[in-house]
Amino acid sequence: MNGNNTAEFENWLARKNHVKYAITCHSGTQALEIMASYYALDLVTRPRIAMGSVTYNASANAWMRLGWDVEFVDVDSHGIIDTHHINAANPPDAVLMIGIYGAAIENPFSSRGWAERLSLKSMLIIEDAAQHWLSNQCHRIGQAAAISFDPTKNFNSYGNGGAIVTDNSDLLHYAREMRSNGKPSNAMVGTNSRMSEVDCAQMMIKSHHIDAWQRRRRDIAAHWITRSKNSGIRCLIDVGNFDSHCYHKFVIDLDDRDSLKKFLASQGIETRIHYEQPLHELSAFRECLGPGMLATASALSRRVLSLPIYPELTDLEVEYIIDQVLSGVTQNQQ
Repeated sequence: MNGNNTAEFENWLARKNHVKYAITCHSGTQALEIMASYYALDLVTRPRIAMGSVTYNASANAWMRLGWDVEFVDVDSHGIIDTHHINAANPPDAVLMIGIYGAAIENPFSSRGWAERLSLKSMLIIEDAAQHWLSNQCHRIGQAAAISFDPTKNFNSYGNGGAIVTDNSDLLHYAREMRSNGKPSNAMVGTNSRMSEVDCAQMMIKSHHIDAWQRRRRDIAAHWITRSKNSGIRCLIDVGNFDSHCYHKFVIDLDDRDSLKKFLASQGIETRIHYEQPLHELSAFRECLGPGMLATASALSRRVLSLPIYPELTDLEVEYIIDQVLSGVTQNQQ
């Protein structure tokens, strides 16, 4: 543990993300938990963080476990938090920007009217970059970002793994001690949250291939977008975000999602729904509603379907998948 392979991998991650530091840990969830612990030190007793409601449970779990109040906010048509729905009268201490499905995110401060309305000069912008960190040329917009190397991700470890990337040297030292049970200073109560030397060594080998894998994902996505024109399907990768997307998931939006899912299963094509319910509809998070309705998040969860996309798909498989998707949609329309 904590040897040359870990240092080499962390240095590569920092360069890839255009930041000064990267700190590996056991998972993307624990990366969020370490950041939640660190940023709570200088905030009020019950700090608050706002996030979009279309995401995986871990995005909220990590903050709630560390004593934060979570406020769910409605999303736009791509599943990204719509920051204009954040409570202007009582803004939270932080905003978690989640690039769901691999979509690049923009800095909410870029909208001057919104920033001035909320007086957000001191608000923390933090990224849950588990799905999108390879997007948008990897330029980070927040004070820190959490990365996941879960086996389902574009750049994955065989078991698990995660990292924090940041320019904050204080967070660097805090995270290093936190992941090693408070050592070497023993000034804090830490945990055991590390990637092994073997994990980091095999990730460095994969680092030589990730750009080629990303190009293959891009080519598959481009082909499916072209084939889907005039089909009644809306692709969540589109002309507005194609160049900056990292193609983590290829998600389509259509009226009769469940019928198409059943049809594709009968043709030997596995699909997934990300996510069947937005977090604000789950019993564990019912007290986390922010102001206003979350209608877009609820509607999107009932319409989206994720198609299988990964670099190892052959051209024949790519063609077969989209042929069956279009055939299933046509049958539903008849």
